[in-house]
Amino acid sequence: MKIKNKKAHICVIGLGYVGLPLIKTFLNAGFNVIGFDIDEKKVSLLNKGRSYIKHVTGKDLKPFIADNRFRATSSPEVLAKVDVIIICVPTPLDPHKNPDLSYVLSTTKLIAANFSKGTLVVLESTTYPGTTEEEMLPVLETKGFKVGRDFHLAYSPERENPGDEVYTTANIPKVVGGVTKDCLRIAKSLYDQIVIKTVPVKSTKEAEATKLLENIFRSVNIALVNEMKMIFDRMDIDIWEVIKASSTKPFGFMPFSPGPGYGGHCIPVDPFYLTWKAKEVDYPTRFIELAGEINTLMPYYVVEKVIEALNERGKVIKGAKILVLGIAYKKDVDDQRESPSLKIISLLKNRNAIVDYNDPYVAQSSGHRDYPGLNMKSVKLTEKKLKSYDAVVIATDHSHYDYDWIVDNAFLVIDTRNAVKTKKKKVVKA
Repeated sequence: MKIKNKKAHICVIGLGYVGLPLIKTFLNAGFNVIGFDIDEKKVSLLNKGRSYIKHVTGKDLKPFIADNRFRATSSPEVLAKVDVIIICVPTPLDPHKNPDLSYVLSTTKLIAANFSKGTLVVLESTTYPGTTEEEMLPVLETKGFKVGRDFHLAYSPERENPGDEVYTTANIPKVVGGVTKDCLRIAKSLYDQIVIKTVPVKSTKEAEATKLLENIFRSVNIALVNEMKMIFDRMDIDIWEVIKASSTKPFGFMPFSPGPGYGGHCIPVDPFYLTWKAKEVDYPTRFIELAGEINTLMPYYVVEKVIEALNERGKVIKGAKILVLGIAYKKDVDDQRESPSLKIISLLKNRNAIVDYNDPYVAQSSGHRDYPGLNMKSVKLTEKKLKSYDAVVIATDHSHYDYDWIVDNAFLVIDTRNAVKTKKKKVVKA
């Protein structure tokens, strides 16, 4: 079989935070890969051996470009010449928090118009149960091909964790569900070549639901600890010490950290995919929606803490100079998707504060769907610069920062991540 002897040609559609690490893994395993994206800028950069995300570098890709094992393209004709097509496109929410499958469906139509018999198609984008079989399958069969006979269709949820140096695509078990038994067998055979373990489930719906459960579990627990933080703040109880103490229990407890909100493509988005789908079976997802509500409110809580802290020091928010440290959604990555920092900056600006940001991994921040007017550049951190701000908000706890130096030179620090471990008068936890 072409898959087992690694002669199968792979095409990954969507060259972002999921697609590029997957491509790197296939290349390292010995496959030839084509990366497809409609963004000509991404295609051009990759073909020059340059990357635009931190954890897949140009250095990672250049050897494979040099020996013609990898290239990027925006030409859909390549879809007719490959054996496997893997879809890693965005699945955002619309303004009303309903699933937006436009990227998945437009990609599926593109595949249907171009793919050949014998092709394996796999969706990795996070979505609601039923998407693969109810939405994609009918489109792919419009060409007259029959699933399980003329082509194969499967779902395998991505489990990327940007910035994680321990768990990478290759050593994270991969859940796989197929439309038919043959679809599952072939898809499992593919992932068997590149990951430490494959976990087959009985259908694509189970595979789709697995991803949602994983992320909803995190969303609910993050919401719980965020609510505890706000309650304990009123009681003058240190939530971080409580979490540390609770973590000593060897069973029945798993620590989660509070913060200024949640970010990344998964946690703020995925729960609402199930919420939307659950309406079909007339089931209200109150628990899931409440968690989303709490987490969404956290940037507002942070801004209120900034205002209170300024007031206590005889300053007002209007006209205050505020520096936000970290615009990526979590530490040591360059990923800004759904970052709570973006909301915090927007809220502060709405209060007529003068806001700058610094992020060692994000030189410029612009082009955000929910914040189209946000166009900023990271300012340089100097002693003089720090002293010029009325408040510094630690929104992302990058390892790069020297927090003692920051506190020493700042007038006021609002710490949303417990980055400053010792209690200091000018540091306010939020």
